[in-house]
Amino acid sequence: MTIAAAVFLAGILSWVGYEYYEDYKSDPLREVVIEVNDVPFTMEYYVKMLDAYTAGMNYTTIYSYRDYIADMVADEIIKAELLRQGAKNLDIEVTTEEIDAKLKEYELPNDRVYRDIIRSDLLPEKLEEYFDSQLPDTMEQDHVQVMLTESQEVADEVITKIEAGGNFTALAEEFSCDSSIEGDLGWLPQELMPNTLVADAAFNLTPGEISQPICDESATKNVGYWLIEVTDKQDEEIKARAMLLGSEAEAERVKAELVSGNFSSLAMEYSQHESKDEGGELGWLEQGDMGSEAFDQVAFSITANEVSEPVKDESVQTTGGYWLVKVVDRGVHQLEEDVKEGLRDKHLNDWFKELKEDSTIENLLDEDEEKKVWAVNKVLEGR
Repeated sequence: MTIAAAVFLAGILSWVGYEYYEDYKSDPLREVVIEVNDVPFTMEYYVKMLDAYTAGMNYTTIYSYRDYIADMVADEIIKAELLRQGAKNLDIEVTTEEIDAKLKEYELPNDRVYRDIIRSDLLPEKLEEYFDSQLPDTMEQDHVQVMLTESQEVADEVITKIEAGGNFTALAEEFSCDSSIEGDLGWLPQELMPNTLVADAAFNLTPGEISQPICDESATKNVGYWLIEVTDKQDEEIKARAMLLGSEAEAERVKAELVSGNFSSLAMEYSQHESKDEGGELGWLEQGDMGSEAFDQVAFSITANEVSEPVKDESVQTTGGYWLVKVVDRGVHQLEEDVKEGLRDKHLNDWFKELKEDSTIENLLDEDEEKKVWAVNKVLEGR
């Protein structure tokens, strides 16, 4: 009787366990939807996090930005967990007392989701303090001046002006095509130079020396040159085709090729405008359609079947340019506060990038868009 009872009981427990497992599988809230280095996050956690991040948003706002919000919250969960794990490896943690204090200050619920949000808010500051502490007070640095010119022809012109006594920073204001990186950058260590091309050039120059023009096909500059042809006119509309070139010199060369070449084929080869695949065809246009005053001033004034002279447009962006670099001085120099912050942020970003690359991250929400929709709807049901 004892053995029979034991077998019967084992059968009952097995059946109950199986039913529980089936219920677990059939309950979407219990499904693991994100995993970061074997740390799982369920749909229930994701829904609660969605609810927390959208607190204060109305139904219309949430639904209008549903996809963006759903992806953003998933990314935040992954980022927060990566930071937690990485910080722990550096013996950096947010204490229970710190989290409790913030929950009380903000009058937030004391549950896992809000505790994790507080932790992810406090952890970056602790990481910044750690990477700050790893920096030396002094480093070898260059005092550099840089500018990005639109073409080698312009770069050569600038060099000639500098050799004749021209001021580098004043010329940068006139000829530089990237306002975010121009003129006198002050003292910088090699790793904070604007890019590797500038860094390599700077630390191979002697103080007082200026580099030869350095070609950078990936550089983005705030200028372009249109070649425009109007093929038809009707009332206040024009039918036009155009190509956008990266420099005045290039535009002049392409226009010369038009004497014996085909506009469409040359646009496909050289143009940096989105219409290049259609041979530069823009269709019928009214003034303002291109979003460029420089374009409109010429396009609506030239005669039909006439190709314009190169039209300079500083409202567009093109790629490709030539760097000029000058080293004013070099030496072991005190790290200025903004330079120190730049180094700290770079080291922190590099650390996080490596941490992410070395991690195993599974986001099942990306594999099934309906799960994100379901989660957002679940949040809205509870509002």
